Amino acid sequence: MIKTLKVMLCPDNKQRTKLFECAGTARFAYNWALNYQQMNYDIGNDFLSDCDLRKTFTKLKQKDKFKWINDYSNNITKQAIKDACNSYKNFFKGLTKYPKFKSKRKSKPSFYADTCKIQFTDTHIKLEKIADSTRKNRAKANWIRLAEHSRIPLNCKYYNPRVTFDGLNWWISVGIECSANSEKPLNDGIGIDIGIKDLAVCSDKNTYKNINKTEKVRKLKKKKRRLQRKISRKYNKNRKGVRYCKTKNILKSEEQLLKINHRLTNIRHNYLHHVTSEIISRKPKFIVLEDLNVKAMMKNKHLA
Repeated sequence: MIKTLKVMLCPDNKQRTKLFECAGTARFAYNWALNYQQMNYDIGNDFLSDCDLRKTFTKLKQKDKFKWINDYSNNITKQAIKDACNSYKNFFKGLTKYPKFKSKRKSKPSFYADTCKIQFTDTHIKLEKIADSTRKNRAKANWIRLAEHSRIPLNCKYYNPRVTFDGLNWWISVGIECSANSEKPLNDGIGIDIGIKDLAVCSDKNTYKNINKTEKVRKLKKKKRRLQRKISRKYNKNRKGVRYCKTKNILKSEEQLLKINHRLTNIRHNYLHHVTSEIISRKPKFIVLEDLNVKAMMKNKHLA
């Protein structure tokens, strides 16, 4: 069984700049692969595999205009091209919509870290080509401090490591293999009715309240609405024709808005983890959930 762990990174300014550059390199390779596939299709040729695209991309890096790509790990671009091909394959299977190009402003900065090159200690993570120099005193820049110590186990096989940026912090998510739980169930199955007024009503008469109805979340949501209106007024005030001028005060307010959104997300995730852990601790034989489109129901102000 593969378990995914996500830990926040604490890079310094130079490391943070390098992480953004790595994410930009991955975005460039992804967009290049999408564009090359579209051009190849317009000519009337068949869909190219990621192996063929990587060979073409290697020749592209030899040109003077694109030699800057060699400053970054080739595994970043290799996986980005593979992700682009997988997005096309999922589209052909009818699983997703037609793949779109990644925007510099709107897309989520992220890149792949090679499983063979990545290293962990209790306090740090080593990524490939964060430092340009091989000298010992400068190669220390490859080691980035982890916010949580001893969270990721050492000397084990890692699966699909990804480094992502959520608007405030950088994160590393990595999969590790763990043994399945062999404990025998003690109770019968549990049926769960997911609702709007209450989060969940179980068949054994246990009820879990909706965290969005609590006073703490209501105050944060009210604060969020006020801040959104404040930012909107600032944008209208600094409007120049069709374009909007983003001032430093707007950037500060948007950072405050991001922090509120993160806090709300963390509160909700923490509550969901407590609820699911409490249900699983009863060791039921099976769990049955009611299939409802709760996300669409939440959009209705009379139900949410």
